[in-house]
Amino acid sequence: MNGGSVGTGIIYYLGIMLICAPFLRQNVLWLPVVFLLAWGIRRGGALLAANEKVTSLRGRSDRFFARRRMPLVALVALVFLIMPLCASGYLVEVLTSAFLYAILASALNITVGLTGVLVLGFIGFYAIGAYTTGILTAKFALCGFWTALPLSGLAAMLCGVLLGIPTLRLKGDYLAIVTLGFGEIVRIFLNNLDPLTGGPNGILGIKRPSLGPFTADSATAFYYVTFAFLAATVFVVARLIDSRYGRAWVAVRENEMAAGALGIDVFRKHLLSFSISAFFAGIAGSLFAVKQGFISPDSFTFYESVLVLCMVVLGGLGNVAGALLGAGLLVVVPEVLREFALYRMLVFGAVMIAFMIFRPHGILGSRTIALERKDAADVSE
Repeated sequence: MNGGSVGTGIIYYLGIMLICAPFLRQNVLWLPVVFLLAWGIRRGGALLAANEKVTSLRGRSDRFFARRRMPLVALVALVFLIMPLCASGYLVEVLTSAFLYAILASALNITVGLTGVLVLGFIGFYAIGAYTTGILTAKFALCGFWTALPLSGLAAMLCGVLLGIPTLRLKGDYLAIVTLGFGEIVRIFLNNLDPLTGGPNGILGIKRPSLGPFTADSATAFYYVTFAFLAATVFVVARLIDSRYGRAWVAVRENEMAAGALGIDVFRKHLLSFSISAFFAGIAGSLFAVKQGFISPDSFTFYESVLVLCMVVLGGLGNVAGALLGAGLLVVVPEVLREFALYRMLVFGAVMIAFMIFRPHGILGSRTIALERKDAADVSE
């Protein structure tokens, strides 16, 4: 067993222990049972991953969905379009929040999934977009929502460029720490700049968007507005992935040295993906501000950055549909499990661990990334 597998095993068993901590506090005799259960799940996952029949089934399912992509997209879109007509107001609100997170996950997927740049403070761009809209429409009433919306995206993009120029030459953990610091700096800055941002009290009275006689003042109306922006974001991101820029990003992710030798400007490609991700995060922040009607620094913590990153990783790096699925799972599933009260997060955590055991490259992860990890494991052995 190599050092990497030992480290992975230790992290895995520690995660199992944390999830089962409430039971272990009641009776320590559960400890060997927990370890046996954890070993069985891990061993079963490894055997299933190595099973040729399971691998063949996965390959056939991937090809099935790839060939029927457009009809499936149309069917899913139709389902979500008619959903508010037969769903409760609570479910509509939950799905609207899921749409906002899906925009964020799609944006982050450009940077993390396509170019391989780990960003831990992505929620900072979300906050910049939200506060730009709040300041322009409510604090000083300088313009309406439809003017503030693109300005919020551009403000977040400008911050992405200003952050990326000096920092994107860093690699790996160093860049991740810089982005983490950026997210915390933004939150602290918003918390202390009282005359502009309202400080800890935030900004109140942010109105819902209106267009002529139409005003998105109901949950259903704003649901459709958010869904429209999500559809536009997914369309643009999908087109970017299929463009020469997307292929260049993937080449940079695979091997920066080889990409540079082929004439690709690695730094500019990183900066481009970083700034585009920041733009869409600013758009999502603007929508979040008008949805809530109130924003404060407490809405943009490090936990939110980690949550969005988990959506991308769980759904599948480099996969547009994966980012959407990850956002849906991490927003909707905890709400579904509310009836379990204190144990809902325990069940939720166990489900997430099971997903990452059986699908380590994500539920709908890129086949290229899956093959990369398989080859790396074979080499290490």
